[in-house]
Amino acid sequence: MVSKNGRLDFDVNAYTSSSVSTSINFWTQDRQTARLTFKLTKDGVPLPLAAVTGKLVLVMADGSRFIRDVTIVDRVNGQAEYVLSDQEIKHHGNVQAELNLYYTNDQSMSVHQFSFNISKSLIDQDIVPITEYYVDEFEALRAKINELYKESIQTIEDLRAKFEDLEKLETKQGAQSKANEALATAKKYMDTHANNKSNPHSVTKSQVGLGNVDNIKQASKADFDSHVADKILHTSEAEKNKWNNGQLYKLTQDNGLAKLIPDGTDLLTLPPGLYYGINNRLLNNPDPTDTGWFYYDIRDGGSGRKMILATASFKNTMWHATVHTNSVFRGWRRFLTDADIVTSWKVPSLSKGWKQYVSSDGFPHTLRYTKDAFGVVEIIGSITGGVIGNDVEAFTLLEGYFPLQSFHFIGVASSLGTPGVPQYHRTYIGTDGRVCVQSCSNTVNPNEFITFGVRFKAK
Repeated sequence: MVSKNGRLDFDVNAYTSSSVSTSINFWTQDRQTARLTFKLTKDGVPLPLAAVTGKLVLVMADGSRFIRDVTIVDRVNGQAEYVLSDQEIKHHGNVQAELNLYYTNDQSMSVHQFSFNISKSLIDQDIVPITEYYVDEFEALRAKINELYKESIQTIEDLRAKFEDLEKLETKQGAQSKANEALATAKKYMDTHANNKSNPHSVTKSQVGLGNVDNIKQASKADFDSHVADKILHTSEAEKNKWNNGQLYKLTQDNGLAKLIPDGTDLLTLPPGLYYGINNRLLNNPDPTDTGWFYYDIRDGGSGRKMILATASFKNTMWHATVHTNSVFRGWRRFLTDADIVTSWKVPSLSKGWKQYVSSDGFPHTLRYTKDAFGVVEIIGSITGGVIGNDVEAFTLLEGYFPLQSFHFIGVASSLGTPGVPQYHRTYIGTDGRVCVQSCSNTVNPNEFITFGVRFKAK
């Protein structure tokens, strides 16, 4: 995505100026392209942003006020960003801003105040923006209020339906009156037919009192025994207790599918169950750079303890995280598989006269480098014939393979011209990826060959 980046490097301490006036300038036509990028450090090292939410306060020149969530780009290296919305970019003039951090353990911190400018584009000269106020939490509160309102309406409808059922119920006095009338009719019928010789079943009044009824077909003993023995129609008390004591909490939808997580949900607040959602739209997600669909398996052990498994559907990768006692988030850890062990080698472009070295037996010692799943870079191979010097780069590593800090290392050099005496070279690798062969102990043939065999941690 194309964007105008306004970079801000802040060191978190109590001694810097209360507000920084920057030279950042956006225009009112920079819709979806005006981006503020933050690189946060503390005591000279990146400030970790695990278990933290960033809030950006924007006070516009016309009095409009916005409080927005920033996107955490790299939680390990303290990097975040925010793209101004269409509503914010139209408020031209000087903007006062402040970046705040809120941790899950209820700590919070004001990182820095700063200001930047939004200039009015020529096409917007006749447009006057209206003063606005927007706070992310207010939108969430409004959604919750709407949800409670819908639940209240449904409860009222349920109660109304129950009262309608109550109105249909028979009163005790009315039911007794109907029962007395039915009993009198039955007695009159029995008195009339008790001694009727035409009664095909010879039913007497006393027999009717025992429960027999005229002209009613009785089941055979075989049918009756079969009905009693039917275990589908008649279940045991033990079976009833098993169902009554069954687990009623649903881990999935009724059809067995995982539950969809709404955008903006904090993964740490979800109850036990199987879920799915778009990863970077959820809070405390395992990989803020992954915009794909994820599956989440959440289990709760009580006392604030949780276990979360997250699986990226497209990339087929998996993370796990835990929330320990008292809701302390322990962060995400990625699972590594045999696929992560496979690495690809890159061959750099050589400069300053250096070439790939081929030994006298015709075997090429190709100079190349790679990076494993743990971020460790390895350089192997040999070069020959180039210029040696403190600031003369033999080749440059690609971005993503730069070391955490610049360093020197000692490697094997050719002994040609100095038989019997092992020779060595000193080489420098900078944080910009430049590799410089600075010196060689072989003063006779210093650049006959320079061999690399070094490993280091990338940024």
